Amino acid sequence: MIAYLGFGFLFLTFLISLYAFGTAIYGLRAKSDAFIASARVAAIIVFPLITLAVLALMGLMLTQQFQYTYVFRVISQDMSLPLKVSALWGGQAGSLLFWIWLLAGVTAASFLWGKQRQLKAFTPWVILVTMVPMFFFLFMSLFLENPFERIWILTNGQVVSSFIQPAGTYPVFPPSGIGLNPLLRNVGMILHPPLLYLGFVTFLVPFAYAVASLVTGQFNSGWLRLTHGWTLAGWIFLSAGLVLGSRWSYDVLGWGGYWGWDPVEIAAFMPWLTSSAFLHSAILQERRDLFKRWNYVLLMLTFCLVILGTFLTRSGVLSSVHAFSESSIGPVFFVLIGLLLVASLGLILWRWNDLAGNGEMHSIFSRESLFLFNNILFVCIFLICLTGVLFPILSQLFSGQQITVGAQWYKSTTGPLFALLILLMGLVPLSVWGASTAKKLGKTIWEPALLSLLLPIVLLLSGIRLWGAVLALWLAAFVVCVSLYDLNRTAWARHNALHETLPTALFHLVRSNHRRYGGYLVHIGVVLMAIGIVGIEFFQTQTQVTLSQGETLQFNGYSLRFADLKTVKTADSLESTEATLNVTAANGKSFILIPRSDNYTLQQQSVTVPGLRSTLAGDLYVVLVDWQPLSSSSATFRLFYNPLILWFWIGAVVLVLGGLFAFSPVKFNQSQELPA
Repeated sequence: MIAYLGFGFLFLTFLISLYAFGTAIYGLRAKSDAFIASARVAAIIVFPLITLAVLALMGLMLTQQFQYTYVFRVISQDMSLPLKVSALWGGQAGSLLFWIWLLAGVTAASFLWGKQRQLKAFTPWVILVTMVPMFFFLFMSLFLENPFERIWILTNGQVVSSFIQPAGTYPVFPPSGIGLNPLLRNVGMILHPPLLYLGFVTFLVPFAYAVASLVTGQFNSGWLRLTHGWTLAGWIFLSAGLVLGSRWSYDVLGWGGYWGWDPVEIAAFMPWLTSSAFLHSAILQERRDLFKRWNYVLLMLTFCLVILGTFLTRSGVLSSVHAFSESSIGPVFFVLIGLLLVASLGLILWRWNDLAGNGEMHSIFSRESLFLFNNILFVCIFLICLTGVLFPILSQLFSGQQITVGAQWYKSTTGPLFALLILLMGLVPLSVWGASTAKKLGKTIWEPALLSLLLPIVLLLSGIRLWGAVLALWLAAFVVCVSLYDLNRTAWARHNALHETLPTALFHLVRSNHRRYGGYLVHIGVVLMAIGIVGIEFFQTQTQVTLSQGETLQFNGYSLRFADLKTVKTADSLESTEATLNVTAANGKSFILIPRSDNYTLQQQSVTVPGLRSTLAGDLYVVLVDWQPLSSSSATFRLFYNPLILWFWIGAVVLVLGGLFAFSPVKFNQSQELPA
């Protein structure tokens, strides 16, 4: 009965979304506010209706109704309650329904948010734009990936899935299910996909308002300011989702790294790059009436990339640990991507002449020019990533053989561009709007630049001759010094002008301009992450060794003694083999590491859980690779020392906090701009 209710709510949601779309069109043609208001209400109602469908599926999952295909695939009796809840987005059909639920929630929130009503002329067009992806996703959920299908068996023993009982079949009632893929049985599964999906769907709101702006011919920055919060929220969610996914890989895959340049990872990273570029260039449109065309392109490209990334994850065209299996929904996604690209490009070309800004750039050293260089770098990195992701697909299409590019290619091509981005982070805060010269910029920047040179001098005196690492760490120090220098000089300027105490001046300065200082905090987070990346990319050491019980290994200043090996059965289908290592650090401190391998017998799959010791200096990361029968008591370990990697995770937290601080609802005022 629950499944029928869930399917009924899903189908009703589909009909209501069609009603909202059709009524908005009629309201536009008839110029009827009543019909447009009705369409708006219908668009809002989609959310509670799809919520009921989600609750119905959750009810089947939590009550372990294994006769339903989706429940059988993602739920098993030995899974904990949090994992059973996260299984909603652990499979193709459930995650598609979850995607729709988030999409509907963001859409409803955008119509209920009071400020959005200031652009009344945009409302019908926003309804139309938001209902298009809603319609496509609901169609896929209803007819291609129905989460409420049951398991049936034919008389010849063939098993089929269908919502309605096929002729000649009998219902099946399995005693248990397969359960989530063992790699997904991690706390990362609870947080990473929802945050990533939220980041994706939130970009629909600014995309819809950009389309409405082009259609109605209202090109001023009003829509840009009203949707800034949505864009920033999407960027924050996407940033947090990407970092949590990176941490998940670090903790579970046992390969000692934080980012593998996997195609699906990159597919989620590309909209982050374009949205980052947009957040920067939007400032130029608000302040200097520049880059109108560019902002429309970036925003529309971001949402198209969201749909492209979802397509690559769900269609099965790419081989990835993150991707779902091959599915029939690929062609529908392809149609949606084509529709969005053609419509976006057509609208921009239609309004191209009208989108010319009135602002001008007078100097290559002005803040406007530096923002332009920033955008060019973001787009170049995006194009490299897009090339790497599409190359296997194109090679398969034209040669019949899928050829992939490796992580080293991405590192060598994007590394210098990321270094230039960090350099710009240090130059922009001390640049000025309008006309400027190299001499003016040099006068303000020489002090923090000189101070930052202390770090590479210390590194060189310490015997470090890896010039790439020295340069990258100097750039990080340069950004930190510039940020602190600028904050200090502006606080003193306010202190002298208003006769406030220095702490009071600093407090009011930061409080009055959340966007600027939130951006500074984001930049600090980026350079802290860069420190972690430099540490692991330039200075990581690793080895693999087989030890007998009682044997000791010296590795990177640590003494590791293999003390014990045991296998325990922690659940009906789970066996864990644990190795105990007694470790003594160079400073004499002792601790225990327990790397293990979890073998899920039902899925016939093992998951490696490394032993990990984190400090600010670096991580000792130990993986249990193989072991002999207990009679011989020997095991093979792979050991990594990842210098400075903890700064990567600290920087990620700072980056997200900076985004949240910039998101704070403080009205922007040009008079709040700090003195140059």
